[in-house]
Amino acid sequence: MSEKLTKLLFVEDDESIAQIVMMTLQDLGGLTVKHCNSGQMALETVSDYAPQLVLLDVMMPGMSGPETFEKLKEIPNAKHVSVIFMTAKAQTHEQEKYLETGAIGVIVKPFDPMTLTDQITQMWTAAKEKN
Repeated sequence: MSEKLTKLLFVEDDESIAQIVMMTLQDLGGLTVKHCNSGQMALETVSDYAPQLVLLDVMMPGMSGPETFEKLKEIPNAKHVSVIFMTAKAQTHEQEKYLETGAIGVIVKPFDPMTLTDQITQMWTAAKEKN
């Protein structure tokens, strides 16, 4: 019996990508999504918003996705929240590095908006079934 994914925190500094992802996940996917445009904003938002999953861009100014993930693990209300990275770095060894940090998945940019919600849901479900 697996909990259904309904609530995400999406962290992305590129406004055009953010608009596409938000529209895709909310309008097509039926998910509740809050967008943060920086790692710092995500850290300030995560406890009050209480997402089930954080969709986290890897390359951002100021604080990278992996740096943000490490800091999320230090927040009591957020340390067990699942994370999926989004990145343009498509090489296998780079993706493996992100998974080794504890992320449940990696989505490579450019992504297909029509399958994005399914990709995220499948990663979420697979991770929940392991636990």
